[in-house]
Amino acid sequence: MIMRSRKEILDYHCGGKIALDIKKRPLTHASLSLAYTPGVAVPVKEIASDPVLVRELTVKNNTVAVVTDGSAILGLGDLGASASIPVMEGKALLFKAFADIDAWPVPLDHCRINGASTGKTDPDRIIATCQQIACMYGGINLEDIASPACFRIEDELNKKLDIPVFHDDQWGTAVITLAAVINYALLADKQMANLKVVVNGAGAAGLRIADMLKTAGVNDITICDSKGVISDERIDLSEMKRKYATKTKQKYLSNAISGADLFIGVSVAGCLTGEMAIKMSEFPAIFAMANPEPEIQPAVANAVFGSRPFVMATGRSDYPNQINNVLGFPYLFRGALDAEATTINSDMKVAAALALAELARKTMPHYIQEQCPGKPEFGKDYIVPNPFDKRLLLEVPLAVARAAVNSGVAGRNDLTGYPEELAERSKAMSSTS
Repeated sequence: MIMRSRKEILDYHCGGKIALDIKKRPLTHASLSLAYTPGVAVPVKEIASDPVLVRELTVKNNTVAVVTDGSAILGLGDLGASASIPVMEGKALLFKAFADIDAWPVPLDHCRINGASTGKTDPDRIIATCQQIACMYGGINLEDIASPACFRIEDELNKKLDIPVFHDDQWGTAVITLAAVINYALLADKQMANLKVVVNGAGAAGLRIADMLKTAGVNDITICDSKGVISDERIDLSEMKRKYATKTKQKYLSNAISGADLFIGVSVAGCLTGEMAIKMSEFPAIFAMANPEPEIQPAVANAVFGSRPFVMATGRSDYPNQINNVLGFPYLFRGALDAEATTINSDMKVAAALALAELARKTMPHYIQEQCPGKPEFGKDYIVPNPFDKRLLLEVPLAVARAAVNSGVAGRNDLTGYPEELAERSKAMSSTS
């Protein structure tokens, strides 16, 4: 990992990381009258008579709100709306840099119980605020909102709004994880339906990873939280966790891991020991995604397994197979916006995962090979694409848009010419980078 000094990091963030740009600059009195009064009255009247035209005549169709209350900031916890802004700026930057989507931070203060700035999240306040601002945006990306409030907020907004609402902390990691699992199963010559999976961490990411794997045909999934296996014998489970309880006599991770093909960690550093890992099946996989330190260090896993084949993935860029959400959310939204989808549904998420998995299996472009030590190709050290692979913008949104059309949630049902649109966008992005 490249270590930076505190001063270097603060200097980078000083003044913010994003800014508005102007598409049509008023350089004459004539263009000024087009940009504002009196010319602006014409599109105003058009939209008033036909609200659908707001997508065509404004920035709405390429604009995403990055909404948070700062109650669960990365691995830092509840630090409030203002402290969340650097993270939301970073998210907006990634939307633009990777998918040419204009995103903007919308940190919500006083959205806690009783209108406070601290304490438990009030889902109703966030839901109401998002409803009020939705006419401006083509989609809403929910970010860093604490569980369990995040589940209800996303569910309710998807029912109430006609634009995609996507909580990246729930689904982003889940989509990339599914792509990695698909390729692990191929490498290990195992069937998805026969995989035995242990998910350690029962927060937003862990539960949605389980959902995605079930959708993809994985049947044997055990979820653990800090107290052990989520089983139907436990009386301390929240309503959300109880939905995922399984019938088992196993009580702890150390029991559940025995014979498992795949360990997926979205929990805390060091919770998977070498003694546990060695009990896994032949050709296992460990996705240790806790940050900044994984559930088990790759060096420990390498020492434990020795010459025995296994796949290792983490959430870090200094090890192979980084499970990085930037592989997902920009392209999910790109496809959803371009298809004028009303939601990002399960079919679209699975389509994104399949496209990511397929791309990782293709020959790596020379410009990516030059960035990667050892120039890896598809194999145990390369099961998800490099985030700088320009083909991501060409292939993942197309798969997402097609899934939107096929599942009946697209406003644009004719995708003729869409691959060429993506290619043109990619070319334009490259010329300005």
